[in-house]
Amino acid sequence: QVQLVESGGDSVQAGGSLRLSCAASGYTYDRYCMGWFRQAPGKEREEIANLHTVYGNTWYVGSVKGRFTISRDNAKNTLYLQMASLKPEDTAMYFCAASRWKDGGYCSQDDFHYWGQGTQVTVSS
Repeated sequence: QVQLVESGGDSVQAGGSLRLSCAASGYTYDRYCMGWFRQAPGKEREEIANLHTVYGNTWYVGSVKGRFTISRDNAKNTLYLQMASLKPEDTAMYFCAASRWKDGGYCSQDDFHYWGQGTQVTVSS
């Protein structure tokens, strides 16, 4: 049973930084996608970044490109999202997600099957 546990959400002022973590457990293989999604009140959930655990391909939505960095510590099975230059519009619940076994190609939103419980990020102006 795959489990994802996020941490690191907090309240910060605009321009600040945060690092979110997502500890993954239960995988019996090493090739899959991991990503970060967010959902603001009254809005649909959006995918903001993803990577492949073996190939290292990364993808970012335009609104966070250049400000957020997704990475993974393979030894710790932990996914990170380093967020810088935070804006009030980044305020949302942030979710970690992961796919089933996937080899090759790029990760897409439809790949994600497992979800964490979410961690809240609030950015004040």
